[in-house]
Amino acid sequence: MTELLRDNESKEVAEALVPIDPIAGVDPVLLATRSRNQWWDVWDQFKTHKGALAGAAVFFLIVAGIVFGPFVWRVSPTYIDFTTLNAGPSWAHPLGTDQLGRDLLARTMTGGRISIAVGLTAMVISIFLGTLVGVVAGYFKSLDGPLMRLTDLFLSLPVLPLLLITVMLFRDALANVLGVEMGNFILIVSAIGLTSWMQTARIVRGEVLTVKRREFVLASRSIGAPSHRIIGRHVLPNIISPIIVSSTLQIADAVISESLLSFLGLGFPPDFPTWGRLLYDGIEYIQDYPQLVLWPGIAISLTVLSVTYVGDGLREALDPRLRR
Repeated sequence: MTELLRDNESKEVAEALVPIDPIAGVDPVLLATRSRNQWWDVWDQFKTHKGALAGAAVFFLIVAGIVFGPFVWRVSPTYIDFTTLNAGPSWAHPLGTDQLGRDLLARTMTGGRISIAVGLTAMVISIFLGTLVGVVAGYFKSLDGPLMRLTDLFLSLPVLPLLLITVMLFRDALANVLGVEMGNFILIVSAIGLTSWMQTARIVRGEVLTVKRREFVLASRSIGAPSHRIIGRHVLPNIISPIIVSSTLQIADAVISESLLSFLGLGFPPDFPTWGRLLYDGIEYIQDYPQLVLWPGIAISLTVLSVTYVGDGLREALDPRLRR
């Protein structure tokens, strides 16, 4: 009897020493389900915004048309044909011709390349400056006051007169050093980027002020992590959503600003037919030949409208408080 009790006790001890399987008894369906990436959730929410989907499709078609269109439609945008001055749409010229007989389709596609390139480059400059100023002002309390007063100073400046003065003062100097095309491009994107970063800085500063008070940031500070590591690994990943939304809106603002400068005759020279330059060249003939300003105007409007809808959809998808 004693030996039997000893055998039972030994069996119980052996069973107790067997490692317990942490996933035992868990539903196999749950085990087969992988962790879902948060960007898939953003995409699912973005798909519910019909306007954002339509805007993304239109913007994709515009970019594809201006990038790959010249490889399909091989008519030169600078070819002059005096026999087809101000001609209407036809098989030879689907969008018609301008006052010098140049194909409007070819010029619109070429101008779109320059306008979209200006918008994207100016957006990068604006977002970089706005994010830098906003993060530094929000994270370092001693620099918050001076940087925000600098932001208020730039916000109080009239943007259009400042752009006009900047272009008039530095256009010839940069053209002599870098060439006409590169000089004008750098001048215009720099002027637009340097005068449009303030809204992004304010948005980013507000987000940083909220994030830096959270527990994971305080824990990183308590173990002595340097500020640049905390900003790079904890602050920036948590404020990427408003930065993405702001970048889409900055593209639209930059395209409008470049078109406005070219429309006023202070943008690119006539050899580089941006959308704004096409409007400027056709304004004298608008009553007799409205197609000269119709097509570039439609291109600008569709680009700005599509980017705005994409930004609206991203804002709802990335902000949990706005999700439907």
